[in-house]
This record gives sequence, structure tokens and C-alpha cells, in this order.
Amino acid sequence: MTSSVKIVALVPMRHTSERVPGKNFRPLAGKPLYQHILNTLLACPEINQVVVDTDSPIIMEGLQASYPQVKVIERPEHLRAGTIPMNEVLLHDTSLAPADLYLQTHSTNPLLRASTVSKAIQALLDNRPAYDSLFSVTRRQIRLWDELTRPINHNPAILLRTQDLPPVFEENSCLYLFTRQTLEQRRNRLGERPYMFEMDAGEAWDIDDELAFSICDFLLSRK
Repeated sequence: MTSSVKIVALVPMRHTSERVPGKNFRPLAGKPLYQHILNTLLACPEINQVVVDTDSPIIMEGLQASYPQVKVIERPEHLRAGTIPMNEVLLHDTSLAPADLYLQTHSTNPLLRASTVSKAIQALLDNRPAYDSLFSVTRRQIRLWDELTRPINHNPAILLRTQDLPPVFEENSCLYLFTRQTLEQRRNRLGERPYMFEMDAGEAWDIDDELAFSICDFLLSRK
């Protein structure tokens, strides 16, 4: 049950973007990118409040017009540089939006489904206190090498089918669940005992370049 646990979803959205200019408010499949993740989070019954941290006047204006139920935190000047660690931004935001548990995701994860968010929340709640935090991952069964041409997860002398390789898991940045206590003590979203939540690769697209933007636009437009 989540009724006694207050859950706040945090979504940071910077105004500027180096690799994909203006991506957070750029149209994707007929609406600004940031609206996709907000619609997903607002459809999750476990989430009590959605909070957007931004320095973008365009996003703030759009939220005021279309999402009055979303709390807006205007990012202060000292946290706006692209070099500022996300954990410092989250420490600021969690001080202004009290909760028992925080869920953080990104506007750049537009294919994330509400049902997946709900499953992640329930997975952590069902497994506390054995786990103190959660992060989402994507299973990869591919042959990986390091920069010195050393195999990471396979023996080149034994040519296994890729589906028979031992899986490795990519932290996909779609979902994090944590408490403010963990954030304060470790300056990290991940606690001492994080739960690794596996999700479908089809939902885990993270828009970090023009190719990913085009792919997500195509996939969402087909729905």
C-alpha cells in the first residue's frame, strides 16, 4: 500500500541544451517534449505531487497555462550551470517539497509508461527495508570490451550466442527512488542497498542527441 507514503516526483528541466538545442520544449510527436513525462507521472496514482525544477521561462509559462497542478521550483542562479551535479539540484528541491520518498526522472524519457513507474514504486515499497533506494536498468547481452581491447563480459575463445552471454545492466537514467536522508548522507540518489529495477528497452530511450530525438518522435508518432 502507498496511501501512507507521500511520494513526490521531481523532474529537472534546464532551458539550454548543448547537443539538442531547446530540446525540453521542442515539439515531439505533436507537443513539447516535457509534456510527455508530465502526462505519464500525473497518470500514476501512487504519486502525490509532481514538481518541475527549471530555469526556463518558456517551460514555466507552459506549466502555468496547462499544468496548474504541477509545482514549479525556479532553479536558483548558483545551480544553473551545466557542470552542477544533479544531486545538488535535488538537495535544493527536496528541501522545498517534503516527502517520504522521491521519484526522479527526466523530460528526456518520453516513452516511459505510467504502469512502469507504478511497478517501480511498488517494487521498492514491497522490498523495504532490505533495499533503501531504486534505480532503473536495461538488460544488455552484447559483447563488451574496454579501451585496452580486453573483453568485459565474454571469453573471445568461446563464441557463445549473444542471448547466452551473462547479462550486464545499463543504468538508463529513467527512474530513481530515494529518500532525502539518503541524499543528504551520501550526496547520491543511490543508498547503500539499491534495488536494480529492470525495464523494457523500448521505454528506456533517453534523448541526448538528434538521432535519439528523431527515433522517439517516430516511435511516439506511430502510437
